[in-house]
Amino acid sequence: MIRPPAVAGMFYPADAVMLRQAVTQLLGPSGSPEEGERPKALIVPHAGYVYSGRVAGAAYARVLPYAENIRRVILLGPAHRAPVRGLALPEADRFATPLGEVSIDQDAVRRLAATPRVAVSAAAHALEHSLEVQLPFLQSILRDFTLVPLAVGDATAEEVAEALDILWGGPETLIVISSDLSHYLPYAMARRTDQDTMERILRGELLHSHKQACGALPINGLLLAARRRRLTPKLISHCNSGDTAGDKQRVVGYAAIEFSERHD
Repeated sequence: MIRPPAVAGMFYPADAVMLRQAVTQLLGPSGSPEEGERPKALIVPHAGYVYSGRVAGAAYARVLPYAENIRRVILLGPAHRAPVRGLALPEADRFATPLGEVSIDQDAVRRLAATPRVAVSAAAHALEHSLEVQLPFLQSILRDFTLVPLAVGDATAEEVAEALDILWGGPETLIVISSDLSHYLPYAMARRTDQDTMERILRGELLHSHKQACGALPINGLLLAARRRRLTPKLISHCNSGDTAGDKQRVVGYAAIEFSERHD
């Protein structure tokens, strides 16, 4: 079963050539990897590329020096379209975008199915954009990888962290949390609110409201898991829609945050 693209032509180009060109332009410079560290997890925004694409591209550029080693992506985002208790896997065994298809990691699905708060829901994934918009970036920077897409609904931070713990893996596994920050505040207020939210995340403090970030629940799960493993968070980029292509009276905030782990 294939989950077809739901927001191609709206959030990103539907034409494969134009999409690949757009992603290439949005990817920032990878920079030099910091000695002894590599990105294990990313928080990445999920708005239309015209709004948040450069922030997303800056996050994925951090992975480029390690891309050839990554074979699996654990992708979590908030469920916007259908109610979910806990976390939801798709019924599909592949996700499609204009750039091709990505296979679902069936071994990971079986492992997660044994946990009480992970279910299967086609409805949760059918129209969900928070996961889909990440795929063209991943398809552009990774050679061959499988996907574990999880729509997060009414879940505790501990439940999300438990799922991450099961699938944590080693350098072959990248974790991506898809989330925007504040929504529809005036520009100056949004900047203050988002600054506070980013500082909380960088201190490892759990968020307390979806008003801080629509993906507060998956972010909190990552923060718990990262705390246990002593991962180091780093702010890579941030802006809001008023800085890119939006009205400054009602803006949406975006941030790219990397969590690094030590390696020999």
